[in-house]
Amino acid sequence: MISLNDLRRDIPAGLVVALVALPLCLGIAQACGVSPFIGLLTGAIGGIIVTSLSPSRFAVSGPAAGLVTIVVLAIEDLGSFSAFLFAVTLSGVLQLLFGLARLGRFIALVPGSVIKGMLAAIGLLLIFQQIPLALGMADGHRWGAISLPTLGVTASGLVILYLWNSRFVRQRQWLSWVPGPLVVVLAGILLSLLIGDKSGNIARVTLPALTSLTSLLGELTHPDWQAWRNPAVYAVALTLALVASMETLLSQEALNKLRPQFPLPAADKELRAQGVGNMLSGLMGGLPITSVIVRGSVNVSAGARSKASVLFHGLLLLFSALWFSKLLNVIPLASLAAILLHTGYKLATPRLFISQIRSGMFQFAPFIITVIGIVSLGMLSGIGLGIATQLIFSLYQSHRNALMLTHYDDHYVLRFQQSLSFLHAPALKKLLQGIPENSVVIIDSDSARFIDQDIRAVLDNFSENADRRGIQLMQWPVNTSPKT
Repeated sequence: MISLNDLRRDIPAGLVVALVALPLCLGIAQACGVSPFIGLLTGAIGGIIVTSLSPSRFAVSGPAAGLVTIVVLAIEDLGSFSAFLFAVTLSGVLQLLFGLARLGRFIALVPGSVIKGMLAAIGLLLIFQQIPLALGMADGHRWGAISLPTLGVTASGLVILYLWNSRFVRQRQWLSWVPGPLVVVLAGILLSLLIGDKSGNIARVTLPALTSLTSLLGELTHPDWQAWRNPAVYAVALTLALVASMETLLSQEALNKLRPQFPLPAADKELRAQGVGNMLSGLMGGLPITSVIVRGSVNVSAGARSKASVLFHGLLLLFSALWFSKLLNVIPLASLAAILLHTGYKLATPRLFISQIRSGMFQFAPFIITVIGIVSLGMLSGIGLGIATQLIFSLYQSHRNALMLTHYDDHYVLRFQQSLSFLHAPALKKLLQGIPENSVVIIDSDSARFIDQDIRAVLDNFSENADRRGIQLMQWPVNTSPKT
């Protein structure tokens, strides 16, 4: 039950979250090439439906910047937004099945380097996609058609976001409580009113006027059920389901570090909630939904106590779409582009690349291969390449450290650090050959639960020639039979 005492903290927190989510929902929809109304609709579904089913008290779900590039490419590949909606609905079904099959625990198997690479690649793709809009290019591609007024709005937005993350603002609580994206939007409106009419047109948000239930229903797009015949739909649905599930569970994990919850929200129940949300979003004409760490962290820092804050934020987004369309239509698209450029930069900050380089080749290689793979080949292919690279490096490291030979004077200790397969036979031969005559050799095989027949053959051959070389064997013969 939600108490009145909780509501006194939840309602202001929900207002703050809505003020942060509003420009992000509009910007993400614009970046996806769909009506801003769809962004608000998706935010409302995530804030109301998913929150009602989610086990988390503080997580905020809605359209995510990390899925923008997937959405854009998917709509292009499938040929229509309605066909894409079928893929979104199907991705929700897959997420629901993931939750029912209790697959949430497998998120822990994704290497951290690959996850960081995925986020960095998403940031880079977001930046590349928003640059034309930020420069005010008429068709989004011609580099010669830059609009100086639009560029001015974008630049002012980026400067504000930079200052809002500075120590100056953080040390002044009355400023830090005002969301930076909201300040960017307000400044963009004022600047566009001052210079837009004099220097040229500045593109703005175009929300439809919804005066009745009929007009609202008329704005909803429904899935193209004939798209089931297109094989590409299933690849898109699987990509959306996997990436959205991964982003959701990682966001939940990060959010729990900010505000621990006991018991910990069940990953499988969260996947089921996200699956229902995406099914409904696809059916109603919305974008894919994930749990978003940025909005969740704002909710926590704003002092939320229960789900009421997130539910209130969802209702505010819905009311904004219904009753404040005229007010929202004065927002410059360049201000939204600035917000998304800043989001992309935070995901792909140079500091992340430097830290991965400093962590060594075994961490940097999977990271950069994931980045390159996603940017050049797509999300699933890039993640697959990153996981494969990490697996190869991990196997190499494991193989390299499986055997250890140490010595003091003429006493040599050969340790088996793990179970040994035929792949370790060449390394074992090399180590044994390096042991000089008239030595004492001790075998420590306690850590090896299994020793392959080829390894036994190498050990047997060494023991047969030990007397001839004057080598004394201790803890020998080794128990090389498989252990149960």
